[in-house]
Amino acid sequence: MPFSRKTARKPSASRASRKKEPGYFDYNLLAVIIILICFGLVMLYSASAYEAKNDPVINSDMYYFIRQAGFSAAAIAIALIISRINYHLWIRLAPAIYVLAMILMAMVRFTPFGITVNGARRWLKIGIQFQPAEIAKIAIIVFMPYMILLMGRNLNTLRAVFFLAIFGVAQAAGAYFFTDNLSTAIIIAGIVIGIIFLAHPKTREFIVFGLGAIALVIIILIIMNYSMTSSSSFRLRRILAWLHPEENLSTDSYQVLQGLYAIGSGGLFGKGLGNSVQKLSIIPEAQNDMIFAIICEELGLFGAILLMLLFGYMLYRLIVIAQNAPDLYGTLIVSGIFIHIALQVILNIAVVLNVIPTTGVTLPFISYGGTSVIFIMIEMGIALNVARNIRNTETAENRRFERVFREN
Repeated sequence: MPFSRKTARKPSASRASRKKEPGYFDYNLLAVIIILICFGLVMLYSASAYEAKNDPVINSDMYYFIRQAGFSAAAIAIALIISRINYHLWIRLAPAIYVLAMILMAMVRFTPFGITVNGARRWLKIGIQFQPAEIAKIAIIVFMPYMILLMGRNLNTLRAVFFLAIFGVAQAAGAYFFTDNLSTAIIIAGIVIGIIFLAHPKTREFIVFGLGAIALVIIILIIMNYSMTSSSSFRLRRILAWLHPEENLSTDSYQVLQGLYAIGSGGLFGKGLGNSVQKLSIIPEAQNDMIFAIICEELGLFGAILLMLLFGYMLYRLIVIAQNAPDLYGTLIVSGIFIHIALQVILNIAVVLNVIPTTGVTLPFISYGGTSVIFIMIEMGIALNVARNIRNTETAENRRFERVFREN
């Protein structure tokens, strides 16, 4: 049959519209991330300017601010690029990232590329200096959902849960033994438990296990409280200092107690931005783990609540993305990101408030650290890409109605 205008089939409107469909983008999540980063930069400058200016090596009040601003700008750009990459690619890369994280952490301990900073050998310098333990967090976030998808319905069995736990414990153990980073090991273990809990159809066993673990920790703390007064392990000394802070005022409890003084002196609305007293070399390296105390001193309870509301809204957006993700992998990977951020925020604030012993966990987007902000923004980029793949139900429904109307 000769080609004619009548016989040529035009692409259907629905097919053409699907190709041109712009997709969904969570501008709310991106906006709250940028607000947190900007807030963090302001507070970082306020917390670090005095110490940096009086440091004979640095001698610049803008040192920490400029470095963190550069890392933050690069991190935002990286997140936007990753938000354009289909998140299903991480399924293929998950095993390789898992193994790579283990290798890089092992290199910190067993190769000359490992760098010691402030007495801790946690950094790796291969052209650039970074903490491989941050890669381990991303590795476990993308790898655990991958393993869960492979197991399918077999996940219901105790054997499958044990098998998943082995991979999670291995990565956590690598962070602890290779980089001597207990806080990261705890966060990795928390991510593993959280993802398995969300994917597993049964919850009773997890609740029983959690209550048993809490009871065991309480018993151990009670025994330590009455039987130990000192230890050669600095981690045990931190726990003892937490149990008896007044007795260790000038040693292991010094930083936390000074942080509590800063929080208490801040009152409802604080002393004003830049007017902190505790940051004047009283709290060492206040721009790191203890920056929340400076926020409370300068902005008061109002500033602390505002910051927690920003984190709460960001976590809410992650919940929305996880609930509406197009498949199980998208749901689990965003859930892992949610668990990571929530754990890190809770642990940091709990340490500053002396609710738990010192762990060395930074406050996401706020504390100083280029490696931390870059790898957290990689996670945010993955979450934004999952959001891009959420089906716009209202738009799809309108197009179906238009197609039916034209046909009739």
